[in-house]
Amino acid sequence: MGRQWGPAMRVAEQVGCLVNASRAGQPEAGSWSCSGVILSRSQGLVLCHGGIFTPFLRAGSGALTAADAVFLPGDSCGDDLRLRVQWSPTAASPAGRAERGGPGLCTPQCAGPPAGPRGRPMEPPYPAELLLLLSCPAFRAHFARLFGREPAEQWRFASAAPDEDVSEDEGEDQLRALGWFALLRVKHDSEEEADELGTAVAVAPLGAVPKGAPLLVCGSPFGSFCPDIFLNTLSRGVLSNAAGPLLLTDARCLPGTEGGGVFAMRPAGALVALVAAPLCWKAHEWVGLTLLCAAAPLLRAAGAALDLLCPDTGSLAALLPPEVGAPWGLPLRNPGPPWAAAAVLVECGTVWGSGVVMAPRLVVTCRHVAPREMARVLVRHTAPKSAKIWGHVVFATQETSPYDIAVVSLEEELEDIHIPLPTEHFHEGIVASNARDNNTGATYPHLNFSIPITVLQPALQRYSQTGDTGGLRDLDHAAEPVRVVWRLQRPRAEAPQSKL
Repeated sequence: MGRQWGPAMRVAEQVGCLVNASRAGQPEAGSWSCSGVILSRSQGLVLCHGGIFTPFLRAGSGALTAADAVFLPGDSCGDDLRLRVQWSPTAASPAGRAERGGPGLCTPQCAGPPAGPRGRPMEPPYPAELLLLLSCPAFRAHFARLFGREPAEQWRFASAAPDEDVSEDEGEDQLRALGWFALLRVKHDSEEEADELGTAVAVAPLGAVPKGAPLLVCGSPFGSFCPDIFLNTLSRGVLSNAAGPLLLTDARCLPGTEGGGVFAMRPAGALVALVAAPLCWKAHEWVGLTLLCAAAPLLRAAGAALDLLCPDTGSLAALLPPEVGAPWGLPLRNPGPPWAAAAVLVECGTVWGSGVVMAPRLVVTCRHVAPREMARVLVRHTAPKSAKIWGHVVFATQETSPYDIAVVSLEEELEDIHIPLPTEHFHEGIVASNARDNNTGATYPHLNFSIPITVLQPALQRYSQTGDTGGLRDLDHAAEPVRVVWRLQRPRAEAPQSKL
């Protein structure tokens, strides 16, 4: 991932861990697992996702949705709960001291004996106790406002795909536990074992990391399945957007990474957030974004809860990791690059998609978002976030055209929007569609077709100046090479010329 990520990677691997929950004496009942972050090595404090505890709640998962539920004490779960925490060898551990400075790699057991000096044995799991379950009220409020308005929108935030066999109760439990996390204490018997828990982690204040900043996610895909391969897997992305403590990233996460730490490159290794939902689905299609809960407000809630509990745990509040200052040279609140405001949300009936502002009253989107000319559409932008303007479709390409384009004329001007300057040579532009496998029905959001803005600019400029859509209608008559590329076909080989 490059030298600039080296310090953050070392912190992420040293504080990342795997948490497993099971029932005492009932191996047939199975187990539940997720990722976690080691907060304090001296006290063995670990923060992980709360979803794995819903089967053990004495009052059921409904206790998580009570109006005044901010935290639940450890005894809210049954006495049969057994917890174990596992982590990678660190520079402080006996396995890691021999290779100080080397990468934190473990040799999979299925690979047999270590093939080289880099192989390290896995650390055995340690028993742990549940101190409390906690949530971030602001995260839950933003989530309910953004995603809980209309069931018809078909949002799903479960580890399983929409077509997988998941019971209604299980799906409801996962949704209720989405904004909940758990504070654990690892039971270690010696000071040496405490040192093996890894380095202390620092926490980035809410809003300290600007939109678009690079992020590093450390989690264990598929939970406790084959940890010698998947433990503390790294994934990289950016902070895509934020609504209070509810953050979005395009870093790719998989089931089991719930509770995994999300770290900043600057300051190196500062804990920004924890993974709340690694997969989200919209209308049976995977959305390639991961939901995060900011770490700072979550740890403030943990400190307040510890102070309210019995004195022997209240002292632990002072041992929670501190918040660090904002990254050097960056303000606490950064709206992101000015061109980002040119991206808007376009809603046409029940269909929605993105658009790009090309002029104060002109937005370009895709035909499959707004397919009918003269259709009325709603455009939302971020300055301010609540602003919305109506418009109508003045042009949409035909379905047979490889150019998936629609043009929207707005009834009012968009104010305080940085209008992007179309390039003359850089051949990228508006994203037209994701790739879709017609045989399986799978959609791949990270593989896209894009239309060079150099193709659209002359026609857009002509319409903007004269109102004439003639240039736009030429897009319905694309050349054959363009149609071949759109169909993912190979160009026809020229027939050999006769020598007669």
